[in-house]
Amino acid sequence: MKRFRRLRQSAAIRNLVQETTLTKHDLIQPFFVIEGNNKREEIESMPGIARYSVDLLLKEVEAYIKQGAQAGLFFGLPKKKNETAMGSYASNGIIQKAVKALKKEFPEFCVITDVCLCAYTSHGHCGIVKNKSVDNDKTVSILAKAALSHATAGADIVAPSDMMDFRVKAIRESLDSNSYENVPIMSYAVKYNSAFYGPFREAADSAPQFGDRKTYQMDPANSDEALREAKQDLKEGADFIMVKPALAYLDIVARLKQELAAPLVAYNVSGEYAMVKAAAIKKWVDEESVVLESLLAMKRAGANMIISYHASEALGWLTP
Repeated sequence: MKRFRRLRQSAAIRNLVQETTLTKHDLIQPFFVIEGNNKREEIESMPGIARYSVDLLLKEVEAYIKQGAQAGLFFGLPKKKNETAMGSYASNGIIQKAVKALKKEFPEFCVITDVCLCAYTSHGHCGIVKNKSVDNDKTVSILAKAALSHATAGADIVAPSDMMDFRVKAIRESLDSNSYENVPIMSYAVKYNSAFYGPFREAADSAPQFGDRKTYQMDPANSDEALREAKQDLKEGADFIMVKPALAYLDIVARLKQELAAPLVAYNVSGEYAMVKAAAIKKWVDEESVVLESLLAMKRAGANMIISYHASEALGWLTP
């Protein structure tokens, strides 16, 4: 008679038969960068996460690297915003300055830059607005300029998160025609219109000033559409495919893993982070156990790597 508990009776046996492993190399920490010097701004809805000026960002990344980290995702918050998001592609923009400083200080560290316009537009939408609607094609041209400026500054990977149609193609063509053909694109291919983004919008000062993002981010009810979106981005030249959010969409992660042959990223988003932090502060859950279990679930579903605000802490919890 088969007894399944035979393979669970000791830690050594459990380790021998473990099917999924979470390692330090799987994790990517997001960082928020602001103008100025010696500036650190706490984000109330995300305990433990802050915005940093470039000088303090370098110290944070240094500590992160010492924990065993290899990659980070960077968001820029400019001083000035306008309707055309000019700061997103300025050579002296905040993210461009941060990337240059990071690559000078930590040349082997993998710098991934978020490519979107929401933090740079005065209205908070992810693109150029015309008649209260986001103009897809005008936005795509700006995104291509922004991605190129990131690559020129030294970004290792560019990650468009806007959900405009054909932006991967435009970015790939722009990079290739300017001798950045070796810079990969990590596409937010499957980004749902989710309620879990609330704390991020405080962190990045990117809440839309009118309407919502339902016309460009995906309907949470749809699964087949996720596959179509991911296939299209791969066809256009994406090197990585992302599912965002993670925990409420593990079925989507699993489906893409089964049906596509591409590196798959899960984004453990701000709302997921904030809920765990709030419960941990109240001592309703054991934070370390809940975080590592959640991250392991994302790996088990099929993610090759995980972007998570828990990443830096999780590095300290994982065994070497």
